[in-house]
Amino acid sequence: MSTESPENVLFVVMDTVRKDRLTPYGYDRPTTPNLESFAEEATVFEEAVAPAPWTLPVHASLFTGMYPSHHGADQENPYLEGATTLAETLSAAGYDTACYSSNAWITPYTHLTDGFSHQDNFFEVMPGEFLSGPLAKAWKTMNDNDALRAVADKLVSLGNTAHEYFAGGGGADSKTPAVVDRTMEFVEGSERSFAFINLMDAHLPYHPPEEFAEEFAPGVDSTEVCQNSKEYNSGARDIDDDEWEAIRGLYDAEIAHIDDQLGRLFDWLKETGRWDDTMVVVCADHGELHGEHDLYGHEFCLYDPLVNVPLLVKHPELEADRRDDQVELVDLYHTVLDALDVEGGTPASPGDDVVALDRTRSLLSASYREFSRASNDDPGQVRDGEYAFVEYSRPVVELKQLEEKASSAGITLPEDSRFYSRMRAARRTDAKYVRIDRIPDEAYRLDDDPGETENLAGGDDDAVEGTEAALSAFESNVGGAWTDALDDDVSDDSVEQMDDEAQERLRDLGYLE
Repeated sequence: MSTESPENVLFVVMDTVRKDRLTPYGYDRPTTPNLESFAEEATVFEEAVAPAPWTLPVHASLFTGMYPSHHGADQENPYLEGATTLAETLSAAGYDTACYSSNAWITPYTHLTDGFSHQDNFFEVMPGEFLSGPLAKAWKTMNDNDALRAVADKLVSLGNTAHEYFAGGGGADSKTPAVVDRTMEFVEGSERSFAFINLMDAHLPYHPPEEFAEEFAPGVDSTEVCQNSKEYNSGARDIDDDEWEAIRGLYDAEIAHIDDQLGRLFDWLKETGRWDDTMVVVCADHGELHGEHDLYGHEFCLYDPLVNVPLLVKHPELEADRRDDQVELVDLYHTVLDALDVEGGTPASPGDDVVALDRTRSLLSASYREFSRASNDDPGQVRDGEYAFVEYSRPVVELKQLEEKASSAGITLPEDSRFYSRMRAARRTDAKYVRIDRIPDEAYRLDDDPGETENLAGGDDDAVEGTEAALSAFESNVGGAWTDALDDDVSDDSVEQMDDEAQERLRDLGYLE
């Protein structure tokens, strides 16, 4: 590789991919041979931490350098507003920028695509072009109106569910190849580029291409296993060991398909002479639970399989090696700015909040995480830089679905449960402390108990106490701890305001009885 700084960045998010299912992280199944080859010339980070356990707030953090409580994008406020994005900053600096995905959250109506000069969403039900311009403004109006916000949430949920329906079966794997094709077209026509892609294959439901299903889940019918996490989490359906094995096999097959397409993209960059002049970032936005802690999916907790994510970075200033110091995905915002020699800090619109380059947050900097030298007012820059922070405001759309699944099975969910809770965590490599507003806090010694099975909250473990103290400092910096539980009523009376056709669409997709 050239020792000069690359002029291009390829940023890949493998949506919902667990670290321990990847070959470079020691998985004993050959799910990711291309990533294994990539790891030979990249830095592999063992302790990368996501700022949240689901897509919208994580991507908003990647694009703003802010924690979720700062940028405010979550399901109760499902759009990014009043913040200048990485793409806006890079576009203003003369870079060609593109965002391609099939994720329903990464579209103009959430404003996550603001600033990208090229963008397309391979999400069939609400394509990016449909929810831009006046309709994007209408979406914002809905979310600013208390009576209509629940309807807006349900529309996103409707879109995701419809996407799952249309993405099932034989058509399930047409999106990632199209995303890769479009990315190659964009890069070929650009001089200096920032290309961001999100690959959704490993997100439920799992319907992998036949060639990968035959290798990793032979004999499994993907339509016969549980593909709805809310059915399991609500207690409406049980999953035995054989079915979990089948589910995990399908999941592996989906990851193998992602790896295959990444190999195609990487090979093209090499064949066209662009590889050496491209910084490549590969990470997951969050992971997935397959029965651990009696949970399925990526809601209602902050366990490590969700927030300790894979991260591999290729850049001349980073050695081809493995690192076990803790890093945060929030740092990638600054790393990209640093790699492209862009200082940032200029609002794209008057009044916008914007984060300038802080080299204590850049993976490329000699002063990385020396927060005593920080140049931004960053709530996570506490103590000696060894802590990462995670925030989770309850997912109202998934919670509504969970309640409906439970009700159908004659089950009443307890109000004081993790399902209705907000959570914040501080993590370091050996310990984690999770503050929870409805149930007792959780704390674990990750070095002795990586499965997070023995709750040490309230004890006298020094590492746990230090981590709780760091969390308290972070909470103070962001305006205080979440101590008062939110109203547990998530019923949606405003559905009655929808017309008959809209209600019928919700009914057909299982949201209304």
